Amino acid sequence: MDDGIAELIAERDNLTDDGPVQASSSRPEICLHLPRSILQFQNIKAAKQTGFRRTVQTCLSRIKKAMLHHQWQTATELMTSYFQILEDNTTRKQASASKVIWMIGTAILQYHPNSCIEDVSSFARKMKSIGVKHYLKICLEHAIHLLCNGKMEEAYRELSLAETWRYGENSAAQQKVLKLIQGYRSLLDYYTWVKKNSALHEQGDAEINSGRVQEMHNYFRQASIGLRDAVENPGVWDPFILSYVNLLDFYDGFEEALTVLNNYAYNSRFPPNPNAHVYLYEFLKKHNTSAKKLIKVLRILHQLVPSHELMLEFHSLLLQSKKKKHRKEALGVLFCLLDFSTWKENYHVWKCLIKQMKKVIAEGHSDWIHEQWESRQDWWPAYHFSKYRAHKDFEQNESYASRKAMVAGILMGKGCKYFVTIYQLGYKLQEAKLKKMRQYIKNHSLPNKS
Repeated sequence: MDDGIAELIAERDNLTDDGPVQASSSRPEICLHLPRSILQFQNIKAAKQTGFRRTVQTCLSRIKKAMLHHQWQTATELMTSYFQILEDNTTRKQASASKVIWMIGTAILQYHPNSCIEDVSSFARKMKSIGVKHYLKICLEHAIHLLCNGKMEEAYRELSLAETWRYGENSAAQQKVLKLIQGYRSLLDYYTWVKKNSALHEQGDAEINSGRVQEMHNYFRQASIGLRDAVENPGVWDPFILSYVNLLDFYDGFEEALTVLNNYAYNSRFPPNPNAHVYLYEFLKKHNTSAKKLIKVLRILHQLVPSHELMLEFHSLLLQSKKKKHRKEALGVLFCLLDFSTWKENYHVWKCLIKQMKKVIAEGHSDWIHEQWESRQDWWPAYHFSKYRAHKDFEQNESYASRKAMVAGILMGKGCKYFVTIYQLGYKLQEAKLKKMRQYIKNHSLPNKS
């Protein structure tokens, strides 16, 4: 730690001894330097210490304010003063300060218009020496920063070195970060495997040699072992799970891949995650699994996210079933979709709804519709069937508005605002059609059934 601090001070002294730093014309100097007195570890008295801490806290507040207003150069200059916090004579304060300095410093360097990736890398190297307890997190965040900037090899090297690093007792917190580091390193192995595999398939069979095949298999082994160890721990591992499953599936590991996905979706140790059920469904669908199993997976997804785009596929699968309970459930799926603003103006959903409502009425199950409407009759009229909405819908799409008007009429009767407005707007153009619709509503609307 002392060596790291000394390095920073030496750099700052060299700069200050030569006079004021002259910014280059292409990129002004934005390095963050530590104060001269940081190695002295003064014994500050209690009263002075209180004032000292108050000063650095004020400095931190001003840094945050500068960042909020995107004043990155001001924030950089204030950070130089905030480094004084490392002179605090309590270990706990020093440890937390190094974490704050890393988080704020990297944010400033990331958004500063004159910063470059080398600035972040240089800052990361120095911070690793100062905040050894946060070494692994710094390595991980720095690796992610490198990945975001397309530096794949540098990120891989950073993660590989971090995997072998140890400091003091191996705490539970360190283990969690190590698992993440291992996972990201394995993800890069998977990325390399994908590239090798694609290159191999682009070549003719005559050009493929055993050496390249073995090299690709080595990356598969490295990636699969690391990803397996990572995803066994409870958490949200979406990109890692997908990569691991793709590897297993490529080498005909269907059962093993299915076990991984089932564990990710249904293991109670893992947090509820809608994506886990999406991945399981897509995997089963890819391998032509029975509709019964697909419905089971999507039913759980419907409970978690009733507005998910896969609910249209869920609705279609339910209608394909000959069971009455599935057809009733399919009707509920459509009503649930229209509860959400993302589906509110979806032409396809309204088309499916009126089609199924007519079929349900023909089969003598109007009570299914009434059951869905009962919990929505207090808010759907204003949400879907206002007079303003009728005018807007008719202007945008007459066919869509007429289907929606029929739904409104069945649910609320021919006197509802939406149906009356559409009837008046379209009467001259579609007189016969609207009269027929009005008669159908008169015979089958819910108010007339009650």
